Amino acid sequence: MDKSLRAGIFICMTPDCDILIVGGGLNGPALALALAKGGMRVVVADARSADARAIRGFDGRAYALALASVRVLQAIDIWPVLDQAAQPIQGIRVSQGRAGQGAFPLTLGFDHAEIEEGPMGRMVEDRHLYAAFLEAMRNEPLITLKSGVRVVAQDTQGALQAHVTLDTGEEISTRLIVGCDGRDSAVAQRAGIRRWGWDYGQTALVCAVTHEKPHEGIAHQLFLPAGPLAILPLPGNRSSVVWSERTDIAAAIAALDADGWLDHLRPRFGSFLGQIGLEGARFTYPLRLSVAEDFIAPRLALVGDAAHGVHPIAGQGLNLGLRDVAALAEVLIEAARRGEDIASPLVLDRYQQWRRFDVMKMALGMDAVNRLFSNESGLLAAVRGLGMGAVNAVPMLRRLMIREAAGLNAAQPRMMQGLPI
Repeated sequence: MDKSLRAGIFICMTPDCDILIVGGGLNGPALALALAKGGMRVVVADARSADARAIRGFDGRAYALALASVRVLQAIDIWPVLDQAAQPIQGIRVSQGRAGQGAFPLTLGFDHAEIEEGPMGRMVEDRHLYAAFLEAMRNEPLITLKSGVRVVAQDTQGALQAHVTLDTGEEISTRLIVGCDGRDSAVAQRAGIRRWGWDYGQTALVCAVTHEKPHEGIAHQLFLPAGPLAILPLPGNRSSVVWSERTDIAAAIAALDADGWLDHLRPRFGSFLGQIGLEGARFTYPLRLSVAEDFIAPRLALVGDAAHGVHPIAGQGLNLGLRDVAALAEVLIEAARRGEDIASPLVLDRYQQWRRFDVMKMALGMDAVNRLFSNESGLLAAVRGLGMGAVNAVPMLRRLMIREAAGLNAAQPRMMQGLPI
């Protein structure tokens, strides 16, 4: 059918949904649930099947959720089923060192007791998080989940509607398309949105370990010359490890068996938690800064990694995505209540203006930290140590940094403040 004729027909019709979300990982379901609570009809089109995502055993993947992100999950009513499986982050220890030599003397420590809100975040395993999203979506009548289907075409030029075509041949009309389909977002590419950024020459090696001694809920960020190493507490005597290495070295380590992998990890991890062993699978992720030039286009918005991919220092990737979710949901729901076209350029620009500064601050901040610490310079190591020691000695600075880590200092959407939209 001719596009102009089809557009004319659809103008007179109610669209199949208010919002069509492409991508069903974590940000997509979170946004769907938030929008449904605002009375919007949502379709989630996910290229992966729900069964493939809903793993039952622990595969080693987990997320550090800042306190503000936990509030988002509370607002969409999935936190009660996650709370018992989550590990509170009671403190953070930041240090620098070298493999086999341990941490240098001057370190930086944060304790959750320095803020009134309680633990600064929670660690949650991927299997629990997605399962909670899936159950909630299936129980929400305003959400239609289409899993195992791929969007192959999109048309956002209609006066009142956009349209997508699935690989099944089905066509869906919607007021707004939201891309939650990752750093290589096909939604963004079809809209002609370009990205900027650069490769870090690093790869993240991700796994989970068991250990002899309790972690006491403390997260450790150790900066090594090749890249940062994060040790994040999980329930029990277990921790999640996100370990950055130069790409060629990481490829060689990834090719080893479990014993070989541990042989390389142990001198970097240290002995402060006793003997360690692997639990679950191992993963590798190339590290690259990648930010979309625009977060919006006609009848289209980008969320999460589709809009921005940052270095995983401090585990801010999912937290940034949930900030997008909370901001976009608030903008769209309030616009609908005022009777506005939720996909008008004026409405979508509110979302972009709200999120762009925070994303750029985080992206360039993490880039600067990685460049400052990922080197062999003895002089810089001394300066870094003095800087950490100085901050550690000033309670007001520590408190400000704790609140930033907990996601409490940004211009927050209402959901991240624990308030209804």
